[in-house]
Amino acid sequence: MPKIVDHNKQKEKLAEATWRVILRDGLERASVRNIALEAGISAGSMRHYFSTQSELLAFSMRLVSQRVKTRISSIQYTGELMADIQQLLCEILPMDEERSAEMEVWFGFTAKALVDPTLHALCSEVYDELRRVISSVMEALSKSDLLREGLDLEIETERLYAVIDGLAVHAVVMPSRLNPEMIRSVIAAHLRSLCK
Repeated sequence: MPKIVDHNKQKEKLAEATWRVILRDGLERASVRNIALEAGISAGSMRHYFSTQSELLAFSMRLVSQRVKTRISSIQYTGELMADIQQLLCEILPMDEERSAEMEVWFGFTAKALVDPTLHALCSEVYDELRRVISSVMEALSKSDLLREGLDLEIETERLYAVIDGLAVHAVVMPSRLNPEMIRSVIAAHLRSLCK
């Protein structure tokens, strides 16, 4: 009887092997051969799942984004807007080992996206989704009449987006300086600066 293979699970296994190679050796070493070796399969077997390296990287990149979305969709909100916003924003950021690894891999993909059209389109899509999350945060603050008078909602959306993006970069590059407690403090201070 032939072995039944769950192709999606196998693709996820290969994506996770891709992440491990990137984290350990860098994106430039994430060749089909090295990823196959990491996953414990032959390089030829990779073709059953991905026809090109770009396709494998795109799937791996999309899986990072999907895991973040899954975490966000499973948040148990308290009903207290400011606490819920902070919780939501922290789910996007590298607050623990798993999220730090995802973010580090994501930044590798982002760099590769500068020269790979497939990854560039996906990268733009994910950054647009993140901006929509930030925009929804600002709209919620505005609708709840918590924002200070005279703020430009568009500018403040971009500013919060830049703060979150900057925290992500700094937390990956300088984790000893920007720990989860400091990230939470910066987010809370920024939100306070927006509110009455």
